[in-house]
Amino acid sequence: VQLQASGGGLVQAGGSLRLSCAASGRTLSKYGMAWFRQAPGTEREFVAGIAWSGINTHYADSVKGRFTISRDNARNTVYLQMNSLKPEDTAVYYCASREETYTEYLYVYWGSYDYWGQGTLVTVSS
Repeated sequence: VQLQASGGGLVQAGGSLRLSCAASGRTLSKYGMAWFRQAPGTEREFVAGIAWSGINTHYADSVKGRFTISRDNARNTVYLQMNSLKPEDTAVYYCASREETYTEYLYVYWGSYDYWGQGTLVTVSS
């Protein structure tokens, strides 16, 4: 299983970016997916998750109302639309997947995930 995250870059505060997570070796439609982020010197933190059905989503309080997670099963891709970006959103963003299938439960602890993308850097300037 390989997850490929992309879409990061440098953006000014208030701007937007859309991250993508494409999978190979796995059909994502059966799995819950999540985005995490990690800034230098900090622990990896949960950002957003989406259940296999695409119906159930969950967001960290810090991004609620600004970020939207979605999935396109036909493209085997999960997205993170990030709007109204702030300098404190600066981090490496990782997508993650679990082995468990067809569950609506969303895990917020990074240790609960089995597969990780390589990360994509998001830098928000003030």
